[in-house]
Amino acid sequence: MAGRQGGRVGRFGPIQLIVFGVGVIIGTGIFVLTGQAAGLRAGPAVALSFVFAGVACALAALCYAEFASTVPVAGSAYTFSYASLGELVAWIIGWDLILELALGAATVAVGWSTYFADVLGQLGIAIPGWMYGEGHNILAAAIVLILTAVICLGIRVSSQVNFVMVVIKVGIVLFVIIAGLFYIKSGNYTPFIPPSGSEGAPGPATPPSLLQEMGFAPGAFGISGIFTGAALVFFAYIGFDIVATAAEETKNPQRDMPIGILGSLGICTALYVAVSLVVVGMVNYTEMKIDAPLAEAFRSVGRDGFATIISVGAVIGLTTVMMILLLGQSRVFFAMSRDRLLPPVFSKVNDRFGTPCAPPSSPVLPWRCWRPSSR
Repeated sequence: MAGRQGGRVGRFGPIQLIVFGVGVIIGTGIFVLTGQAAGLRAGPAVALSFVFAGVACALAALCYAEFASTVPVAGSAYTFSYASLGELVAWIIGWDLILELALGAATVAVGWSTYFADVLGQLGIAIPGWMYGEGHNILAAAIVLILTAVICLGIRVSSQVNFVMVVIKVGIVLFVIIAGLFYIKSGNYTPFIPPSGSEGAPGPATPPSLLQEMGFAPGAFGISGIFTGAALVFFAYIGFDIVATAAEETKNPQRDMPIGILGSLGICTALYVAVSLVVVGMVNYTEMKIDAPLAEAFRSVGRDGFATIISVGAVIGLTTVMMILLLGQSRVFFAMSRDRLLPPVFSKVNDRFGTPCAPPSSPVLPWRCWRPSSR
């Protein structure tokens, strides 16, 4: 199926898909997991952990790319399982995706509210604690509603907003890499692979891993520490599969989907490796701050203003992740409703915006007639 078939007009090209993927992959993972992986598991060799995690994700990405180019229909893993395993398995996987994306967006929204309040606090604007407290997080609910409205305005508006935020977010990551180069101390890279069982950064004890059960040396660090670090930073890559939910709105799925999925994964891997090398060069792994390693690395060299910029990057990163999680979930709802596994209201398309947010009186459009918004 090409980008123009059965009256359908695709809006995503390879560049838009790469931006889409980078937007959802780069979240708080790089801002938080680097400290845990370097300080408690791999030491300066955390860069190798990111490489191995990226290779593992690439193997899964190849599967998603093949499926998305062969069955270029909204729904991602739900659609792929429907085409290959049947309706029952697809129904289960569809609900798994719905729960995963809903819980993910809600969790990220809660984290976003905390970061947002912290950034405003650094600017001298205090937000009352009751607005983002446990049980009634008004800030989290507000950002979800705002992003939902943006998504309802059409895929082009969503991609444009995402593009701007991704450019800012990637710019801040590049800022961390470039600015941090001036504060690297070569001695912090020694030993590059700390001996197994050596003392790491202050933090929770590292539980035994499967590799240690298989006979590798016990404790953190060592060769096994690289792979336990890879298992941890793997979560920094989660999201590349959501690119497949946009298959139905892609101009040339057979060509563009593999480029989008693998391209975004490759870019994020390169950025992650560079950031990890800079951070462990700035701060010795035994002194790494587990909760906010990037910001604390710049605070340790007297650059509090740089730390604030990084916090802003974390807020923007969370915003793009939320938006793409919500966008992906709406496409899963759409695909399941169109297959009559959910009420038909979820597959009604708005005539003006071309998105599945139409009122109940609107007709249900088959996928070959769904025309994404030109706005």
